[in-house]
Amino acid sequence: MLGFVNIDQQGLEGMELVFNGALAGSDGWRWDLKDARGQPLEGPWSQQVDPQTGYDVVLTIDHVIQQVAEETLRWGVDKFHAKGGSITIMNPDTGAILAMANWPDYNPNQANLSDIENRRNRAVTDLFEPGSTFKVVTAAALLEEGLITPDEEIYCENGAYATAGRHILHDHRPHGTLAFKDVIRVSSNIGVAKAAHRLEADKLYEYFKAFGFGEKSGVDLPGEVSGILAPPERWSKLSQYIIPIGHEVSVTPIQLAVMLAVFANGGKRVQPYIVDRIQDSEGNVVRQHESTPPEPIISRETAEIVRNMMVEVVASGTGRQARVEGITVAGKTGTAQKLESNGRYSHSRFVASFVGFGPVPDARFVMVVNMDEPRPIYFGGAVSAPMFKRIVRKLSSYLELKDTTATSMVASRN
Repeated sequence: MLGFVNIDQQGLEGMELVFNGALAGSDGWRWDLKDARGQPLEGPWSQQVDPQTGYDVVLTIDHVIQQVAEETLRWGVDKFHAKGGSITIMNPDTGAILAMANWPDYNPNQANLSDIENRRNRAVTDLFEPGSTFKVVTAAALLEEGLITPDEEIYCENGAYATAGRHILHDHRPHGTLAFKDVIRVSSNIGVAKAAHRLEADKLYEYFKAFGFGEKSGVDLPGEVSGILAPPERWSKLSQYIIPIGHEVSVTPIQLAVMLAVFANGGKRVQPYIVDRIQDSEGNVVRQHESTPPEPIISRETAEIVRNMMVEVVASGTGRQARVEGITVAGKTGTAQKLESNGRYSHSRFVASFVGFGPVPDARFVMVVNMDEPRPIYFGGAVSAPMFKRIVRKLSSYLELKDTTATSMVASRN
């Protein structure tokens, strides 16, 4: 995230590169005439420019949250034998990045001794299929358009559903008839795919774009990629079954954080940022971040319905290992197969994700935990959800996280 400088103190990567001009300052100089003995002759011809100290770039990163995220990420990589991973934590109301941890890491003082792969900021550069984390966007689109209700029942075909051509869509566990809220709770591929067919492809695509997929988030970090989201005219007959469940689309962790914020803050899309201000050596602010006004993309009612579904995912669904005693949190699990060099899905390499926020209903943070090729356990609910829980528990006192749901219930009884 911070990057490093070369021997001449010129920024080469990360924030050091982006803000090199502000950080570096400038040398001073003086111009004089000299006499025959080489002594300066001061006069009206003398000119001088004093050296300028570089500015300080103040980030939104909270060093306590960052430390907990880094420690948890290293713990998770070791425990689940993962190739790598990233954790991104953001304020859902403003888009301020509170922590951004990556592993493998490197020593910026000896950057030349590190592998270039270890120097990338996975939160903005790594593409992967979101898998089931994407289902909440599909759910929001259906609810916003009035095409389904949380209690409406969907037959989930007992775990096997013939779609386009010879493709059979499977659930991790077979399910019969489920209410739509339970389709999300147990993460039924079939239930979401069948419901998604109530929306035209063009309309689905509009919602996916509105949530920020297929384009850069605009975060002030170098190396961000836009992800992959093909327009409907390039969809196959199978696409409308599998894109709504997070296949045939690629995203970055920062895009998932933006998506989460919509449900956490009541329906608005925020722009993430990491630079709070630039100031001089005496603390005078030279430039202050001015947030772009959040853009409403779904109604508060729809956001609350999906949020409540995500609470149930943690309470009794696929995200049970993210439950934190005394704090109500919401979340969604995701497990995606990686692509092999031949273009086919791997049966041995996976990306495990958990996206969540809390406390509900007044969320203070959104968090994306993304693990690259964990082994032998590879499900998001078994790998990334416990890491989410570990971070929330460690930060509960520091952030003064309280179960606002329980408080409001007591108040209503009184």
